[in-house]
Amino acid sequence: MVHQYKLNGYNIVLDTASGSVHAVDEVAYDVIAMYEAYSTEEIIAAMLEKYADRPDVTREELELCLADVAELKRLGKLFSADPYEGLARDYKNNSKVVKALCLHVAHACNLCCEYCFAGQGKYQGKDALMSFEVGKQAFDFLIANSGTRRNLEVDFFGGEPTLNLDVVKKLVAYAREVEKAAGKNFRFTFTTNGVALDEETMAFLNREMSNVVLSLDGRPEVNDHFRKNAAGKGSYEVIVPKFQQLVASRGGKGYYVRGTFTHNNTDFTNDLFHMADLGFTELSMEPVVCPPDDPYALTEEDLPVLFEQYELLATEMLKREREGRPITFYHYMLDLKHGPCIYKRITGCGSGTEYMAVTPAGELYPCHQFVGDEKYRLGDVWNGVTNTAVQDEFRSCNAYAREGCRDCWARMYCSGGCAANSYHATGSIGGIYEYGCKLFKKRMECAVMMQVARAMDKK
Repeated sequence: MVHQYKLNGYNIVLDTASGSVHAVDEVAYDVIAMYEAYSTEEIIAAMLEKYADRPDVTREELELCLADVAELKRLGKLFSADPYEGLARDYKNNSKVVKALCLHVAHACNLCCEYCFAGQGKYQGKDALMSFEVGKQAFDFLIANSGTRRNLEVDFFGGEPTLNLDVVKKLVAYAREVEKAAGKNFRFTFTTNGVALDEETMAFLNREMSNVVLSLDGRPEVNDHFRKNAAGKGSYEVIVPKFQQLVASRGGKGYYVRGTFTHNNTDFTNDLFHMADLGFTELSMEPVVCPPDDPYALTEEDLPVLFEQYELLATEMLKREREGRPITFYHYMLDLKHGPCIYKRITGCGSGTEYMAVTPAGELYPCHQFVGDEKYRLGDVWNGVTNTAVQDEFRSCNAYAREGCRDCWARMYCSGGCAANSYHATGSIGGIYEYGCKLFKKRMECAVMMQVARAMDKK
């Protein structure tokens, strides 16, 4: 299968299974579009008719073009077969290793964000903080279930994890005590809204956290419309100086600023560029997750605007790169030569199998977006996974699990999509979140185009 599209002046042909990307001229683009369905003579006749006003488009040139296409097909770089479906099923069924945990150290928050999927950090429950004992058991569970894997990841999450910072510090100290004897190496990340950051906390984060995720929605009026404290006051003026100080103290590395866009700010590139102008170069902007009847929910009418925004972002990023002031956008991080291995491409994030969320009470869920939904509770950190039926359901999630994914050109990039988004949109982790698919495919088209542009710049 090939996917063809035109963007920013480039004619791009993407071969799905091999991942090969070809930037071609107009004639080759049209030849490839007809190649599988028409004979050589039909293609030549069609091209000679379409390009009758171009003296350079001759039978001889078209025959050479067709020969080039045939050679690319022979090399497995165009119209290549897909041998990976069986691998996706077998790999997840055979993998019994847990690689990462998301520790919900605080089901409480010092902000009351209106769109919060976690119910202002409480996950539809009551305020709760994880005890050191529960967290310690979570680390022991991870070590015991990680097999021979050496590198393990733990995300400190909430709510707002700074509300339970003493326990976080004790858990990191515990991990450092036991990792060598266990033959493990822990990598930590920390997600914060920044309200409670101070110099002591920053020093700890810089010392122990490989990555810090900073929540900011962009322009003051956008951020403060949603991200308010209990008194209804926006957080922008409080958090931006702290984020700038933290990023500077980390040398501009090992962080990213994460925002959310909604129906209220479909012009989200203005928020991204505002954050870039504040000095933040590692950026992410995610579409809101909420019920379709929510006033902040994205609509079908928003899609053309959002597509335009993604294209605008890609072209502006290329412009800034050429000017020596680059920014990174999380969803455009694409390495065509040394990207994720094929197993990662076809099996996805590993939620529910290799990756789990842990509540303050020690309950295990497939990921943070399932926390609080009892039917998706997997077990707990003392007894491990006891709800094997649900885990088996997650083992079936891959790039081929949904009928609509099998013939999708983007399946090797989305790995079948987010199970949580599918569930919230359709009621099933095996469903297809079509709106999210449309946004994802546009992002991938932009990301691939940027790689093409960079390659052309080097010529």
